[in-house]
Amino acid sequence: MKLEGIKVVDLSWFLPGPYLTTALADHGAEVIKIEPPGEGDPGRHIRPQDERSSVFFRNMARGKKSVVLDLKNERGRADLFRLCTEADIIVESFRPGVAARFGIGYEAVKAKNPGIVYCSISAFGQDGAYPGRAAHDLALEAMTGVLSLTLGDDGRPAIPGIPIADVVSGLHGLSGVLMALLRRQTTGKGDYIDVSMHEALMASCANVVGTAFTENKQPDVKQQRTTGGSAFYRIYDTADGRQLVLAGQEMKFVKNLLGALGKAEWVPLCEWPGAHQKPVMEFLEATFRQKPLAHWMEWLATLDICYGPVNTLPEAIADPNLLKRGAVLTARDGRKHFAPVVRFRDEPSQPLFREPLLGEHTDGMLGHRVAS
Repeated sequence: MKLEGIKVVDLSWFLPGPYLTTALADHGAEVIKIEPPGEGDPGRHIRPQDERSSVFFRNMARGKKSVVLDLKNERGRADLFRLCTEADIIVESFRPGVAARFGIGYEAVKAKNPGIVYCSISAFGQDGAYPGRAAHDLALEAMTGVLSLTLGDDGRPAIPGIPIADVVSGLHGLSGVLMALLRRQTTGKGDYIDVSMHEALMASCANVVGTAFTENKQPDVKQQRTTGGSAFYRIYDTADGRQLVLAGQEMKFVKNLLGALGKAEWVPLCEWPGAHQKPVMEFLEATFRQKPLAHWMEWLATLDICYGPVNTLPEAIADPNLLKRGAVLTARDGRKHFAPVVRFRDEPSQPLFREPLLGEHTDGMLGHRVAS
């Protein structure tokens, strides 16, 4: 596998950091997860749970090793420092300054290990206007304006279904780590990576900031091309109370559907988003309400357009395409997992679909027992 021989110390909790380090583990890195004594990583206790652990934790900890260390005492900090100086990568998600207070900040580790690639993921970055301020995904979605673009039918912001700030910051951290490892092959030196969840999510708004950048003006959300102003990027009800989406605004798709429905004369209305598309939206709303979702899925499949059903999560997991590609796997113990998304032809990933017990590897990694 691509990352065999790479050793990672994972000091992160919840989603951004563990999302990053799970990808490293799936592709062969040895990931040492540091947990506090007692209950360990809080993710172990997020429901729902199965016989071994929480579904959340197994998704974020598979293939990793668990070492319990009490960072409140000198012995625990010394053990952690030794692990860090032997590592290739450190990922931490403490508030800014905490790692340095524990004696495992970048400068301290770099002095012993110049090749270390050290990635810090925090809500607002290591410096700036909000030093030490805590935040999780929803607050960042609010602060970046993402919630102002995610409106329900009542016009109020709606809570998104996935924590996108967590995911994109984890992915930016992953790309930074891999870039630093690549550069290290030339220079022999590692680097420090400062990932701000706030900035990662703000940068994800690149396709919707047009009027904010050019006119310092909030877009009229319901009239924008991807947030309600296009008949061909929209959610429609069907006769059985389900929904489908149209999700392709290229004119070839517009012509294909409107032509098949006998409304080719309306194609010019769909060349750009806005209120002038209302007749097309109303026609499509009335049309799709006439028959159930299954009928429309079969009929739309005969046309070259972008569409999809609004699936429940169980329906989505059972999607034939995902199953055929092995994207949802069932391990020997009967538990389901998502397969790694990055697929290499020559060195495919070999994920270990098993999360560690709390402190399972402490004695083996340190050569002495730590109370847990």
